[in-house]
Amino acid sequence: MNKQIHKLTSLVLNAVLSGIMISVGGAVYLLCDNKIMGSFLFSFGLFTIVQRGFALYTGKVGYIPENPPGYILETFITLVGNIAGTAIGALLLQNTRFADSLHDKAAVSMEIKTGDSLTSQLILGAFCGMLMFLAVDNAKECRKKNADMSLVFGVCLPVMIFIICGFNHSIADAFYMFTARTFPEDLSYIVIIASGNAIGGMMIPVVRKINSFQ
Repeated sequence: MNKQIHKLTSLVLNAVLSGIMISVGGAVYLLCDNKIMGSFLFSFGLFTIVQRGFALYTGKVGYIPENPPGYILETFITLVGNIAGTAIGALLLQNTRFADSLHDKAAVSMEIKTGDSLTSQLILGAFCGMLMFLAVDNAKECRKKNADMSLVFGVCLPVMIFIICGFNHSIADAFYMFTARTFPEDLSYIVIIASGNAIGGMMIPVVRKINSFQ
């Protein structure tokens, strides 16, 4: 029992830390005038998460087809922990000199995102989910081969692509939501994007599983 409690506590804490790391990435992106540089700096969040073994919803949800049913609950707990982490990150930053600038830019971003059609939200979420799965899976493959430079590119490039394209990332958007102070009215949007991330994240693993049967 103690082992299970320790595992759950570790998962929650790692999920909250991931949410805070994504908050750092989201903040630097909002504060950076250069979109390309901002997208590169945003990738610091995921790079830190995969290097430190933290728990991120969009990094875990794609592996649901390759894991036992209990993994779904683990992924859900991760999602809740991530959102809590972004709330903490946003709250702390609201008490800094960056508060007004972050709020204004996040508000514009959330207005555009929530004003989009449901179909568009899901599709953009799915593309982001696929890219995030690739980033995490690339990191795993690079570790097996001790390919440090490939790991950097394998993680950073998918993140930069989803940021520059404007694809929807549920955890990053949760940070924007809290920063824009549009919680709880935009929470339903986060649920939609999390669903899209799950659809996109599981596409490659499902195909991989099907191919393994051949």
